[in-house]
Amino acid sequence: MEEKKFVNFKKEELAVKDYVKSAIGKGRISNVAIEYTPVGEKIVISTSKPGLVIGKRGEKIEELTSTLKKRFKLDNPHIDIKEITSPMLDAQLVADDIALMLERDGALKFKVIAYRTLQNIMGAGALGAEIVLSGRLPSERAKRWRFAQGYLKKTGDPAKVVLRAKAQAVNVQGVSGIQVSILPPNVSIHDKIVIDDAVKQQVEKNSIVTEEEKPKKKSSKKQ
Repeated sequence: MEEKKFVNFKKEELAVKDYVKSAIGKGRISNVAIEYTPVGEKIVISTSKPGLVIGKRGEKIEELTSTLKKRFKLDNPHIDIKEITSPMLDAQLVADDIALMLERDGALKFKVIAYRTLQNIMGAGALGAEIVLSGRLPSERAKRWRFAQGYLKKTGDPAKVVLRAKAQAVNVQGVSGIQVSILPPNVSIHDKIVIDDAVKQQVEKNSIVTEEEKPKKKSSKKQ
């Protein structure tokens, strides 16, 4: 019985998150988190456009709060907005943005969209990024396209700091899958080697010492 209650609780929590994302719209929300406090439920919405989420004088927040009370029977929901200052370093926002551009501009421009987005991600300071598009983008046959730049770990502990997200774009050719991976700046990578001026000077010094220690060969004159 306890397992069944836990599963139902998680299903209701997922339904609340899906409703909040659909009510606000694609490309505006990165993540929805629910925290349970003695006062009530605290719903934290991470977004790069807090003005569109809040609305004029908080009208959208009030409407969303009343809907959550009636539809999902929450006791005292409180919505908190968390602003994302660097949207190009947020994997979910980037994936949703690519999906919106594919739906608006068409799937034939997927290479231009992918390369432009990749440049914007690296321009925001990311150490590495990868965009994978799959589906019937250029033709009737489904393919998988990969666009990558910079340094990106795939396995091991450093791969845990990579931000990953998925999205879907619905266009004339069908449904296209989008996967985005971003390695944000200022992350600690234990196997990263930084070659600065001090390291270069040490390498040059060691090379000079090695050259001096080599024995000189005796020159022999030909008879």
